[in-house]
Amino acid sequence: MLVGVDLGAPHFDGELQELGLLAETAGMDPVARLTCRRKAPDAALFVGSGKADEIRLLAEAEGAQEVLFDQALSPAQQRNLERAIGLPVNDRTLLILEIFAQRARSHEGKLQVELARLQYLSTRLVRRWSHLERQQGGIGGRGGPGETQIELDRRMIGESIKRTKERLIKVKRQRRTQRRQRERRETFNISLVGYTNAGKSTLFNALVKARAYAADQLFATLDTTTRQLYLAHAGAAEDGSAGRSVSLSDTVGFIRDLPHGLVEAFQATLQEAADADLLLHVVDAANPGFPEQMAEVQRVLHDIGAGGVPQLAVFNKLDALDESRRPHALQDTMDVEGRSVGRVFVSARTGEGLPLLRAELARRAQAAPPLNNPTSGPATPIGHNHGLHSRDLDE
Repeated sequence: MLVGVDLGAPHFDGELQELGLLAETAGMDPVARLTCRRKAPDAALFVGSGKADEIRLLAEAEGAQEVLFDQALSPAQQRNLERAIGLPVNDRTLLILEIFAQRARSHEGKLQVELARLQYLSTRLVRRWSHLERQQGGIGGRGGPGETQIELDRRMIGESIKRTKERLIKVKRQRRTQRRQRERRETFNISLVGYTNAGKSTLFNALVKARAYAADQLFATLDTTTRQLYLAHAGAAEDGSAGRSVSLSDTVGFIRDLPHGLVEAFQATLQEAADADLLLHVVDAANPGFPEQMAEVQRVLHDIGAGGVPQLAVFNKLDALDESRRPHALQDTMDVEGRSVGRVFVSARTGEGLPLLRAELARRAQAAPPLNNPTSGPATPIGHNHGLHSRDLDE
Protein backbone atom coordinates (compact mmCIF):
# COMPACT_ATOMS: atom_id res chain seq x y z
CA MET A 1 0.00 0.00 0.00
CA LEU A 2 1.34 3.42 -1.01
CA VAL A 3 0.88 6.46 1.24
CA GLY A 4 1.73 10.08 0.42
CA VAL A 5 1.43 13.16 2.62
CA ASP A 6 1.04 16.59 1.02
CA LEU A 7 2.99 19.00 3.23
CA GLY A 8 2.63 21.90 0.80
CA ALA A 9 5.65 21.05 -1.36
CA PRO A 10 5.23 22.20 -4.99
CA HIS A 11 6.40 18.86 -6.39
CA PHE A 12 3.96 16.65 -4.43
CA ASP A 13 3.00 13.61 -6.52
CA GLY A 14 -0.74 13.40 -5.87
CA GLU A 15 -1.12 10.21 -7.90
CA LEU A 16 1.91 8.57 -6.21
CA GLN A 17 3.00 7.64 -9.72
CA GLU A 18 6.74 7.76 -9.05
CA LEU A 19 6.43 5.85 -5.77
CA GLY A 20 4.43 3.21 -7.63
CA LEU A 21 7.16 2.92 -10.28
CA LEU A 22 9.78 2.58 -7.55
CA ALA A 23 7.75 -0.17 -5.87
CA GLU A 24 7.31 -2.05 -9.16
CA THR A 25 11.03 -1.69 -9.88
CA ALA A 26 11.74 -3.29 -6.49
CA GLY A 27 9.47 -6.23 -7.41
CA MET A 28 6.38 -5.16 -5.45
CA ASP A 29 2.75 -4.89 -6.57
CA PRO A 30 0.89 -1.74 -5.37
CA VAL A 31 -2.67 -2.70 -4.42
CA ALA A 32 -3.88 0.55 -2.80
CA ARG A 33 -2.97 4.24 -2.67
CA LEU A 34 -3.86 6.88 -0.11
CA THR A 35 -2.92 10.55 0.12
CA CYS A 36 -3.66 13.17 2.77
CA ARG A 37 -2.74 16.76 3.56
CA ARG A 38 -1.07 18.10 6.68
CA LYS A 39 0.56 21.39 7.64
CA ALA A 40 3.39 19.52 9.38
CA PRO A 41 4.22 15.87 10.09
CA ASP A 42 2.92 14.37 13.32
CA ALA A 43 5.88 13.79 15.65
CA ALA A 44 4.73 10.31 16.66
CA LEU A 45 2.93 8.84 13.62
CA PHE A 46 3.75 11.30 10.79
CA VAL A 47 0.06 11.17 9.68
CA GLY A 48 -1.83 11.32 12.99
CA SER A 49 -3.73 8.58 14.82
CA GLY A 50 -6.98 8.89 12.83
CA LYS A 51 -5.23 8.57 9.47
CA ALA A 52 -3.14 5.67 10.81
CA ASP A 53 -6.38 3.81 11.59
CA GLU A 54 -7.67 4.58 8.09
CA ILE A 55 -4.45 3.18 6.58
CA ARG A 56 -4.81 0.02 8.69
CA LEU A 57 -8.42 -0.57 7.60
CA LEU A 58 -7.67 0.03 3.91
CA ALA A 59 -4.59 -2.21 4.05
CA GLU A 60 -6.67 -5.00 5.59
CA ALA A 61 -9.43 -4.58 2.99
CA GLU A 62 -7.00 -4.67 0.06
CA GLY A 63 -4.81 -7.46 1.47
CA ALA A 64 -1.65 -5.32 1.59
CA GLN A 65 1.39 -6.90 3.23
CA GLU A 66 3.52 -3.75 3.56
CA VAL A 67 2.99 0.01 3.73
CA LEU A 68 5.31 2.37 1.82
CA PHE A 69 5.48 6.11 2.58
CA ASP A 70 6.54 8.57 -0.11
CA GLN A 71 8.44 10.63 2.48
CA ALA A 72 11.33 9.78 4.81
CA LEU A 73 10.22 8.57 8.24
CA SER A 74 12.14 8.91 11.47
CA PRO A 75 12.97 5.67 13.34
CA ALA A 76 10.40 6.51 16.04
CA GLN A 77 7.65 7.28 13.49
CA GLN A 78 8.39 4.04 11.66
CA ARG A 79 8.22 2.00 14.87
CA ASN A 80 4.99 3.68 16.05
CA LEU A 81 3.30 3.22 12.66
CA GLU A 82 4.14 -0.50 12.61
CA ARG A 83 2.53 -0.89 16.03
CA ALA A 84 -0.58 1.08 14.99
CA ILE A 85 -1.05 -0.55 11.57
CA GLY A 86 0.18 -4.05 12.36
CA LEU A 87 2.20 -4.33 9.16
CA PRO A 88 5.81 -3.60 8.13
CA VAL A 89 6.16 0.12 7.34
CA ASN A 90 8.99 1.46 5.21
CA ASP A 91 9.77 4.76 3.54
CA ARG A 92 10.99 6.06 0.18
CA THR A 93 14.62 6.02 1.37
CA LEU A 94 14.66 2.29 2.12
CA LEU A 95 12.85 1.56 -1.15
CA ILE A 96 15.54 3.35 -3.16
CA LEU A 97 18.25 1.54 -1.16
CA GLU A 98 16.60 -1.82 -1.96
CA ILE A 99 16.55 -1.02 -5.68
CA PHE A 100 20.19 0.06 -5.59
CA ALA A 101 21.12 -3.18 -3.79
CA GLN A 102 19.37 -5.22 -6.50
CA ARG A 103 20.95 -3.31 -9.40
CA ALA A 104 24.57 -2.81 -8.32
CA ARG A 105 26.87 -4.99 -10.42
CA SER A 106 30.41 -3.68 -10.03
CA HIS A 107 32.54 -4.02 -6.91
CA GLU A 108 32.43 -0.25 -6.44
CA GLY A 109 28.65 -0.05 -6.82
CA LYS A 110 28.10 -2.82 -4.26
CA LEU A 111 30.42 -1.08 -1.79
CA GLN A 112 28.58 2.22 -2.20
CA VAL A 113 25.16 0.63 -1.69
CA GLU A 114 26.40 -1.32 1.32
CA LEU A 115 27.72 1.86 2.94
CA ALA A 116 24.43 3.72 2.44
CA ARG A 117 22.44 0.73 3.73
CA LEU A 118 24.58 0.39 6.86
CA GLN A 119 24.29 4.11 7.60
CA TYR A 120 20.49 3.87 7.25
CA LEU A 121 20.21 0.79 9.48
CA SER A 122 22.45 2.23 12.18
CA THR A 123 19.68 4.68 13.17
CA ARG A 124 16.98 2.01 13.20
CA LEU A 125 18.44 -0.75 15.35
CA VAL A 126 16.09 0.04 18.20
CA ARG A 127 13.03 -1.15 16.29
CA ARG A 128 14.53 -4.53 15.38
CA TRP A 129 16.10 -5.57 18.68
CA SER A 130 13.47 -4.75 21.30
CA HIS A 131 13.36 -8.42 22.34
CA LEU A 132 17.09 -8.48 23.05
CA GLU A 133 17.50 -5.35 25.16
CA ARG A 134 18.60 -7.15 28.30
CA GLN A 135 22.08 -6.70 29.75
CA GLN A 136 24.73 -9.27 29.08
CA GLY A 137 28.42 -9.60 29.78
CA GLY A 138 30.65 -11.16 32.39
CA ILE A 139 33.13 -14.00 31.88
CA GLY A 140 32.88 -15.55 28.43
CA GLY A 141 30.33 -13.04 27.16
CA ARG A 142 30.67 -11.24 23.80
CA GLY A 143 30.47 -7.78 25.31
CA GLY A 144 31.83 -6.16 28.36
CA PRO A 145 29.91 -5.93 31.65
CA GLY A 146 26.65 -4.09 31.14
CA GLU A 147 26.81 -4.01 27.32
CA THR A 148 23.38 -4.50 25.78
CA GLN A 149 22.57 -6.39 22.59
CA ILE A 150 21.71 -3.16 20.78
CA GLU A 151 25.08 -1.63 21.73
CA LEU A 152 26.86 -4.72 20.40
CA ASP A 153 25.04 -4.51 17.08
CA ARG A 154 25.61 -0.77 16.83
CA ARG A 155 29.32 -1.34 17.38
CA MET A 156 29.39 -4.11 14.75
CA ILE A 157 27.64 -1.87 12.21
CA GLY A 158 30.03 0.97 13.06
CA GLU A 159 33.00 -1.29 12.36
CA SER A 160 31.43 -2.42 9.06
CA ILE A 161 30.89 1.22 8.03
CA LYS A 162 34.54 2.01 8.81
CA ARG A 163 35.79 -0.98 6.74
CA THR A 164 33.52 -0.10 3.80
CA LYS A 165 34.68 3.53 3.82
CA GLU A 166 38.32 2.40 3.75
CA ARG A 167 37.66 0.17 0.76
CA LEU A 168 35.86 3.02 -1.04
CA ILE A 169 38.87 5.29 -0.47
CA LYS A 170 40.95 2.77 -2.45
CA VAL A 171 38.34 2.83 -5.24
CA LYS A 172 38.46 6.64 -5.36
CA ARG A 173 42.25 6.48 -5.60
CA GLN A 174 41.96 4.12 -8.59
CA ARG A 175 39.48 6.46 -10.28
CA ARG A 176 41.81 9.43 -9.75
CA THR A 177 44.58 7.46 -11.45
CA GLN A 178 42.29 6.72 -14.40
CA ARG A 179 41.30 10.39 -14.69
CA ARG A 180 44.94 11.48 -14.65
CA GLN A 181 45.66 9.04 -17.47
CA ARG A 182 42.82 10.52 -19.53
CA GLU A 183 44.16 14.03 -18.85
CA ARG A 184 47.61 13.00 -20.07
CA ARG A 185 46.02 11.64 -23.27
CA GLU A 186 44.36 15.04 -23.80
CA THR A 187 40.88 13.50 -23.61
CA PHE A 188 37.79 15.70 -23.65
CA ASN A 189 35.48 14.22 -20.99
CA ILE A 190 31.69 14.17 -21.40
CA SER A 191 29.31 12.79 -18.75
CA LEU A 192 25.65 11.93 -19.20
CA VAL A 193 23.50 13.11 -16.28
CA GLY A 194 19.77 13.37 -15.79
CA TYR A 195 16.69 12.18 -13.97
CA THR A 196 16.28 8.42 -13.76
CA ASN A 197 14.54 6.80 -16.76
CA ALA A 198 15.25 9.81 -19.01
CA GLY A 199 16.96 7.48 -21.50
CA LYS A 200 20.63 8.11 -20.67
CA SER A 201 21.77 4.51 -21.24
CA THR A 202 19.82 4.22 -24.51
CA LEU A 203 21.44 7.45 -25.72
CA PHE A 204 24.86 6.22 -24.54
CA ASN A 205 24.42 2.98 -26.52
CA ALA A 206 23.27 4.88 -29.61
CA LEU A 207 26.28 7.23 -29.54
CA VAL A 208 29.08 4.74 -28.87
CA LYS A 209 27.48 1.49 -30.17
CA ALA A 210 27.84 -0.02 -26.70
CA ARG A 211 25.68 -2.64 -25.03
CA ALA A 212 25.14 -1.04 -21.64
CA TYR A 213 21.99 -2.28 -19.92
CA ALA A 214 19.00 -0.10 -20.78
CA ALA A 215 15.35 -0.61 -19.83
CA ASP A 216 12.14 1.37 -19.30
CA GLN A 217 12.51 1.34 -15.51
CA LEU A 218 13.92 3.47 -12.73
CA PHE A 219 17.64 3.12 -11.95
CA ALA A 220 18.42 0.67 -14.77
CA THR A 221 22.04 1.85 -14.55
CA LEU A 222 24.00 2.26 -11.31
CA ASP A 223 27.59 1.66 -12.38
CA THR A 224 29.50 4.21 -14.43
CA THR A 225 30.40 3.01 -17.93
CA THR A 226 33.00 4.93 -19.97
CA ARG A 227 33.70 4.53 -23.71
CA GLN A 228 35.67 6.40 -26.34
CA LEU A 229 33.54 8.32 -28.88
CA TYR A 230 35.05 9.49 -32.16
CA LEU A 231 33.65 12.78 -33.48
CA ALA A 232 34.43 13.99 -36.99
CA HIS A 233 33.92 17.74 -37.20
CA ALA A 234 32.48 19.51 -40.22
CA GLY A 235 35.77 20.81 -41.61
CA ALA A 236 37.72 17.58 -41.22
CA ALA A 237 37.69 16.70 -44.92
CA GLU A 238 38.78 20.14 -46.12
CA ASP A 239 41.58 20.93 -43.64
CA GLY A 240 42.97 17.39 -43.38
CA SER A 241 42.26 17.04 -39.65
CA ALA A 242 40.78 13.81 -38.37
CA GLY A 243 38.29 15.05 -35.80
CA ARG A 244 38.71 14.18 -32.15
CA SER A 245 38.08 11.31 -29.76
CA VAL A 246 36.27 12.10 -26.53
CA SER A 247 35.52 10.10 -23.41
CA LEU A 248 31.78 9.52 -22.80
CA SER A 249 30.55 8.31 -19.37
CA ASP A 250 27.08 7.06 -18.43
CA THR A 251 26.30 7.74 -14.74
CA VAL A 252 23.60 6.86 -12.21
CA GLY A 253 20.30 8.69 -12.61
CA PHE A 254 19.02 11.21 -10.08
CA ILE A 255 15.59 11.29 -8.44
CA ARG A 256 13.54 13.58 -6.22
CA ASP A 257 14.45 13.29 -2.54
CA LEU A 258 17.48 11.14 -3.31
CA PRO A 259 18.69 10.08 0.17
CA HIS A 260 21.61 12.24 1.28
CA GLY A 261 23.47 9.12 2.38
CA LEU A 262 23.29 7.79 -1.18
CA VAL A 263 24.72 11.03 -2.59
CA GLU A 264 27.61 10.74 -0.12
CA ALA A 265 28.10 7.02 -0.79
CA PHE A 266 28.14 7.51 -4.57
CA GLN A 267 30.70 10.32 -4.48
CA ALA A 268 33.27 8.13 -6.28
CA THR A 269 30.84 7.51 -9.16
CA LEU A 270 29.40 11.03 -9.24
CA GLN A 271 32.91 12.49 -9.30
CA GLU A 272 32.93 11.62 -13.02
CA ALA A 273 30.31 14.34 -13.50
CA ALA A 274 32.17 16.87 -11.33
CA ASP A 275 35.41 16.34 -13.31
CA ALA A 276 33.79 16.39 -16.77
CA ASP A 277 34.47 19.08 -19.37
CA LEU A 278 30.85 18.91 -20.57
CA LEU A 279 27.65 17.52 -19.06
CA LEU A 280 24.93 16.16 -21.34
CA HIS A 281 21.81 16.80 -19.27
CA VAL A 282 19.40 14.21 -20.66
CA VAL A 283 15.72 15.16 -20.19
CA ASP A 284 12.59 13.08 -20.81
CA ALA A 285 10.81 15.47 -23.19
CA ALA A 286 7.63 13.36 -23.06
CA ASN A 287 7.26 13.76 -19.28
CA PRO A 288 5.07 16.79 -18.43
CA GLY A 289 6.95 17.14 -15.14
CA PHE A 290 10.36 17.62 -16.78
CA PRO A 291 10.92 21.16 -15.36
CA GLU A 292 10.78 19.77 -11.79
CA GLN A 293 13.01 16.86 -12.80
CA MET A 294 15.57 19.27 -14.31
CA ALA A 295 15.53 21.36 -11.12
CA GLU A 296 16.21 18.24 -9.03
CA VAL A 297 19.16 17.28 -11.25
CA GLN A 298 20.58 20.79 -10.91
CA ARG A 299 20.29 20.54 -7.11
CA VAL A 300 22.24 17.26 -6.99
CA LEU A 301 24.87 18.66 -9.38
CA HIS A 302 25.43 21.57 -7.01
CA ASP A 303 25.68 19.10 -4.09
CA ILE A 304 28.51 17.18 -5.78
CA GLY A 305 30.40 20.28 -6.94
CA ALA A 306 29.39 20.05 -10.62
CA GLY A 307 27.10 23.08 -10.73
CA GLY A 308 29.60 25.15 -12.73
CA VAL A 309 30.40 22.52 -15.40
CA PRO A 310 29.22 23.57 -18.91
CA GLN A 311 26.01 21.81 -19.93
CA LEU A 312 24.17 20.82 -23.09
CA ALA A 313 20.50 19.92 -22.61
CA VAL A 314 19.46 16.85 -24.61
CA PHE A 315 15.66 16.49 -24.77
CA ASN A 316 15.20 12.78 -25.43
CA LYS A 317 12.17 10.66 -26.43
CA LEU A 318 11.20 12.92 -29.34
CA ASP A 319 9.39 9.93 -30.85
CA ALA A 320 7.01 9.84 -27.86
CA LEU A 321 5.76 13.42 -28.45
CA ASP A 322 2.53 13.92 -30.37
CA GLU A 323 2.59 16.28 -33.34
CA SER A 324 1.23 19.26 -31.40
CA ARG A 325 4.09 19.11 -28.88
CA ARG A 326 6.98 18.63 -31.30
CA PRO A 327 9.49 21.54 -31.38
CA HIS A 328 9.72 23.84 -34.41
CA ALA A 329 13.52 23.39 -34.48
CA LEU A 330 15.62 20.46 -33.24
CA GLN A 331 18.30 22.81 -31.87
CA ASP A 332 17.92 25.99 -29.84
CA THR A 333 18.80 27.43 -26.43
CA MET A 334 16.99 27.53 -23.09
CA ASP A 335 17.38 29.25 -19.74
CA VAL A 336 18.72 27.09 -16.89
CA GLU A 337 19.18 28.84 -13.55
CA GLY A 338 19.68 32.21 -15.22
CA ARG A 339 22.20 31.08 -17.85
CA SER A 340 21.68 30.28 -21.52
CA VAL A 341 22.23 26.56 -22.25
CA GLY A 342 22.23 24.91 -25.67
CA ARG A 343 19.47 22.38 -26.33
CA VAL A 344 19.12 19.54 -28.84
CA PHE A 345 16.00 17.39 -29.36
CA VAL A 346 16.70 13.73 -30.14
CA SER A 347 15.20 10.26 -30.08
CA ALA A 348 17.81 7.77 -28.88
CA ARG A 349 15.46 4.94 -29.92
CA THR A 350 14.86 5.99 -33.55
CA GLY A 351 18.05 8.01 -34.11
CA GLU A 352 16.27 11.27 -34.99
CA GLY A 353 18.39 14.29 -34.08
CA LEU A 354 21.52 12.23 -33.28
CA PRO A 355 23.56 13.61 -36.24
CA LEU A 356 22.79 17.11 -34.97
CA LEU A 357 23.91 16.12 -31.46
CA ARG A 358 27.13 14.57 -32.76
CA ALA A 359 27.89 17.72 -34.75
CA GLU A 360 27.35 19.91 -31.67
CA LEU A 361 29.58 17.66 -29.54
CA ALA A 362 32.27 17.77 -32.22
CA ARG A 363 32.07 21.57 -32.38
CA ARG A 364 32.45 21.89 -28.61
CA ALA A 365 35.28 19.34 -28.43
CA GLN A 366 37.18 21.13 -31.21
CA ALA A 367 36.62 24.54 -29.60
CA ALA A 368 37.98 23.35 -26.25
CA PRO A 369 41.62 24.29 -25.63
CA PRO A 370 44.12 21.42 -25.46
CA LEU A 371 44.10 19.78 -22.04
CA ASN A 372 47.88 19.39 -21.94
CA ASN A 373 50.77 21.56 -23.04
CA PRO A 374 53.58 19.17 -24.05
CA THR A 375 56.19 21.90 -23.63
CA SER A 376 55.28 22.82 -20.09
CA GLY A 377 56.04 19.63 -18.21
CA PRO A 378 53.49 17.60 -16.25
CA ALA A 379 49.90 17.46 -17.40
CA THR A 380 47.68 20.12 -15.85
CA PRO A 381 43.90 20.28 -16.40
CA ILE A 382 42.60 23.67 -17.51
CA GLY A 383 39.25 25.31 -17.99
CA HIS A 384 36.66 24.91 -15.24
CA ASN A 385 38.75 22.20 -13.53
CA HIS A 386 41.84 24.36 -13.11
CA GLY A 387 42.67 24.74 -9.45
CA LEU A 388 39.41 23.19 -8.25
CA HIS A 389 40.58 19.59 -8.03
CA SER A 390 44.33 20.03 -7.52
CA ARG A 391 44.23 17.35 -4.82
CA ASP A 392 43.58 14.81 -7.58
CA LEU A 393 46.88 15.58 -9.29
CA ASP A 394 50.23 13.90 -8.67
CA GLU A 395 52.00 15.53 -5.77
